[in-house]
Amino acid sequence: MTALSSKNCSFQYQEHQTNQFLDVSCLLFLIILGKTLLNILMLGMRRKTTYQNFMEYFCISLAFIDLLLLVNISLISYFRDFVFLGIRFTKYHICLFTQIISFTYGLLPYPVVLLAYIDYYLNLSKTTMFPCKCQKFFYFFIIIFIWISVLAYVLRDPAIYQSLNAQNVYSCQCPFYVSIQSYWLSFSMVMILFIAFLTSWSEVVTLVRAVRVTSYMNVAILYFPFSSQSSYMMSSKKILLPKLIICFLGTWFPFVLLQILILLLKVQIPAYIEMNIPLLYFVNSFLIATVYWFNCHKLSLKDIALPVDPFVSWKCCFIPLTIHNFEHTEKPISIIIY
Repeated sequence: MTALSSKNCSFQYQEHQTNQFLDVSCLLFLIILGKTLLNILMLGMRRKTTYQNFMEYFCISLAFIDLLLLVNISLISYFRDFVFLGIRFTKYHICLFTQIISFTYGLLPYPVVLLAYIDYYLNLSKTTMFPCKCQKFFYFFIIIFIWISVLAYVLRDPAIYQSLNAQNVYSCQCPFYVSIQSYWLSFSMVMILFIAFLTSWSEVVTLVRAVRVTSYMNVAILYFPFSSQSSYMMSSKKILLPKLIICFLGTWFPFVLLQILILLLKVQIPAYIEMNIPLLYFVNSFLIATVYWFNCHKLSLKDIALPVDPFVSWKCCFIPLTIHNFEHTEKPISIIIY
């Protein structure tokens, strides 16, 4: 009787463990599916330009990795137990693959941000004059090298390997890595925005009261009023900063509030969720504004070749507008927009 009860308890425990794994698999599938759909939406909403940069290619590679993870989770969830190329895949590999991706994503923010900033700086200063095909190949090579290097580090690091052992993989909790890099990156960006706003809040308020929204070629743009001498003062960082703040917050203000709430509430988001395309485009706009501000003396008003932001139109910050009777003008002809 005792042995029979023990077997029944063991069977019930195994059945409960299996159900929990199925619940985790369904939850991971829904999360990755939602993230993949968000990736497609952001890539579809971005401004279509011929200008290519490192961050743009990396966002595409991230969307591909998320799609690959979704396909793997879907196949394993459907077949549950199968052999492919001599390797047996079970439902436990769903947790294992997601943990590996989580560790990999958690180590990417710093190198990606650094390389993106260097890329924008070199392109703005025109120190690199590679042909278009060579530049695309260079971006492709760098991105492949980053993914392989970080993945190799994750699989060979003793501390990470220990967290990926059978004891953690076969547990019902399936813990995921929370990236400290993403936390400090968000914290640094929010603090820099806060300090920049404090140092120029009066200019920002004055400019917000004077700024107007108009259209050019059926595109909504911001109209910044300029004085007659403003065209000779565009190299001033003090004048440029409030315009950059308004353009940036005008596009990313909801995302800035989200980052502030996450930091204040100390929300721990797994790295496989936190590393996403909206965050990368948010960082991308921040990097472009930073490059503009540090290199405002290099910007030419007559022949301005600026890195094109997929979501923020920065060009209106640099071109002075002196349009008479603007209230009666439907389409300002002096505005050049990408």
